[in-house]
Amino acid sequence: MEGWFAQRRKSKVLEIADRQMTLAIDTVVELEKSINAALKGEQKKATESIERLSVTEHEIDELRRIVFEELTRGNLPSKDREDIMHLVKRLDVMADHVKDASRAVLVLLKAKVPKEMWEQFVETAKDLVDCATTLRKAIEKLGTNPVEATELAKKIDQIEHRVDKKYVKSKSLLLKHSNKMNAATILLLKDLIEEMEHVADACDDTADYVRILSVAREIM
Repeated sequence: MEGWFAQRRKSKVLEIADRQMTLAIDTVVELEKSINAALKGEQKKATESIERLSVTEHEIDELRRIVFEELTRGNLPSKDREDIMHLVKRLDVMADHVKDASRAVLVLLKAKVPKEMWEQFVETAKDLVDCATTLRKAIEKLGTNPVEATELAKKIDQIEHRVDKKYVKSKSLLLKHSNKMNAATILLLKDLIEEMEHVADACDDTADYVRILSVAREIM
């Protein structure tokens, strides 16, 4: 009976952790939707995406707390507990940056932002979705194909480099259009540019940890 309960708790932890990881990826998708809507002037759609993102982010926080509580009670090996905690924490950081980026988008919906800048943000958001979905695949492959997980993690490095280049371009556009906007708008745009870069960094940081785990599993 004790073994049965231990297995049930293990399954519960993994199920909750998987749900948390999936939701973290979903926040990036909603951010992209909100920016696409902003480009098209569809403020209602953009706001709805941000609202969904906010609800999801709150659920992610709650799931993180539940995972940590369950890990302290369960009978998972200490190394497995540590691995799950690190992945969950890293994805939570990524979701926090997505939330902060979405808040900037929400306020900027009421500002006069040059179309060229929204277009640039759309391109960056596409890369962020690519980065997040690739990370999801890498995590899924950890238990079945560590070699492929490593290759997917390397791909995330490449995507992050693309985001870096777009970060520089976004800053250049901010300078280019600075005379057309007030100081508050410029500061909000700067925040959005920075937070989108942080999302990519957090994604890449998680990918680095996936690579470490992949090597450990290859050795095993």
